[in-house]
Amino acid sequence: MQLGFESRKKAIAAGALGVVLVLVLIHEVMQFSSSTEASVPVGAAATGLEPAAGSTKSAHAPAHKGTAAGKKERVPQSLDPTLNLKQLAATEQIKYEGSGRNIFVMQAEAEIPKPLAPGQTDPKVAAQNFQPPPPPPPAPIPLKFFGFANQAGEAKKVFLSKDDDVFIAGEGEIVDRRYKVVRISPTSVEIQDVVGSGPPQSIPLSQG
Repeated sequence: MQLGFESRKKAIAAGALGVVLVLVLIHEVMQFSSSTEASVPVGAAATGLEPAAGSTKSAHAPAHKGTAAGKKERVPQSLDPTLNLKQLAATEQIKYEGSGRNIFVMQAEAEIPKPLAPGQTDPKVAAQNFQPPPPPPPAPIPLKFFGFANQAGEAKKVFLSKDDDVFIAGEGEIVDRRYKVVRISPTSVEIQDVVGSGPPQSIPLSQG
């Protein structure tokens, strides 16, 4: 019974030692693979090619070349100190015309004309504020008042003439089928054109 126990104990120790050896081997393999990837250049890793022995190119040179593909190369600026006579002659041909204003002399600012009326953009408001022009004055009545025709017991009447025609009319009567005598005063007579529908006009008494 003691012999079987010792053999079993040896078997467990051997198994544990084997597990430790396996873990150490796995750790060594992982370190070796990581160190190998770090030693390979970036360009070789990207293209799958190893760099040639004795090459002095940087490991980042192929990667930079690959990222710059398809981009336009920058043109280096010229550091030649020699005077370029062609460019100088071209700049001398440029003439400054300006606006005609002397910046060293004070000038009066142009006066902005003031609007004659406030601007209005609303058509409805503009229509309300619109004032039509006044109507033209009525045509003068072509009658001439030159005297009175008074008779006893009759209303006051006046003498009116038009060209060669003479009319006698009192207040309220119509002369020449369109002129109504509205009011008779000692110095004038008011007559209204009933056809033209204009306001009454005062015709003064003419002498002679």
